[in-house]
Amino acid sequence: MERLDAFMARANAAYYATHDPFADVTTAPEISQAFGELLGLWAAVVWQSMGAPDPVILAEAGPGRGTLMADALRATARMVPGFAAARRVHLIETSPALRAAQATRIPDAIWHGSVDDLPPGPLLFLANEFLDALPIRQFVRRGEAWTERHVHDGQFVELPSMPPPRDGDICNGEIGETCEPALTLVATLAARITQAGGAALFIDYGPSESAPGDSLQALHAGRPADPLADPGSADLTAHVDFQSLATTASAAGATVHGPIPQGAFLTRLGLVQRTATLARTLPAARASAMMQTAHRLIEPDRMGRLFKAMAICHPALPTPPGFP
Repeated sequence: MERLDAFMARANAAYYATHDPFADVTTAPEISQAFGELLGLWAAVVWQSMGAPDPVILAEAGPGRGTLMADALRATARMVPGFAAARRVHLIETSPALRAAQATRIPDAIWHGSVDDLPPGPLLFLANEFLDALPIRQFVRRGEAWTERHVHDGQFVELPSMPPPRDGDICNGEIGETCEPALTLVATLAARITQAGGAALFIDYGPSESAPGDSLQALHAGRPADPLADPGSADLTAHVDFQSLATTASAAGATVHGPIPQGAFLTRLGLVQRTATLARTLPAARASAMMQTAHRLIEPDRMGRLFKAMAICHPALPTPPGFP
């Protein structure tokens, strides 16, 4: 029998070690090159607002195949050469297979197993669909008592528990989730950014405000699957609790912007205009397909509303691009 977070960590470690995660899910950087370009330029503008420190660490957590960072570096080299000269690329990745794929696109990167291993100095940190794969705990309110969900033989088992760290307005029979690794990561980044300068940008899926409920899900071969069956065969994720993360970052001294819907964020950064520019040189059918990918990222009934953007910044920095 395992606590749910231990089960999820073990299952995802096995999955990422033995599967190509992009066979089951397509992330925004793989959908549109403009996504990575805009995030790179976002980082460059924030760097300028920091006083253009040289060097500056440009880090990404969960960089996948390296597509986002490669697109970001290409755009900033063309548009903000000073940033291209100052940035030092660091990638947070534990999978040997994915590190190899990233190295073909970003040969000058330095790899780390965790955020704690990043060198000191001003930091610009990007994380797209990273937090949702971190292991969660689930608690169930049973009257005045609490239980915590464990996994045994492919089934949930509830064992008596202390209340969760944030029980909020969870009613009898409802499930409350907490993601301790995400809270620890944000607390670490916020403390570092407040001391050394910089900003972190998170894009992931989940509600703007904390809400009870079971959000654990699994994808196998591109289709929904039982998250408790055959651990290691599916990609397990859960909704990101942005409200709790924002509270944690603020408590560490950082300024929090958002969360706001991804669609609004990318629209303000100019996703549609950039995609239209890219499409001008393409045949009509390919140009139309490229524009459709942009709308997939911003339309409310697709990825535009469920996915959110949130920035954590040094308190002296102005509001970063894309945020109201």
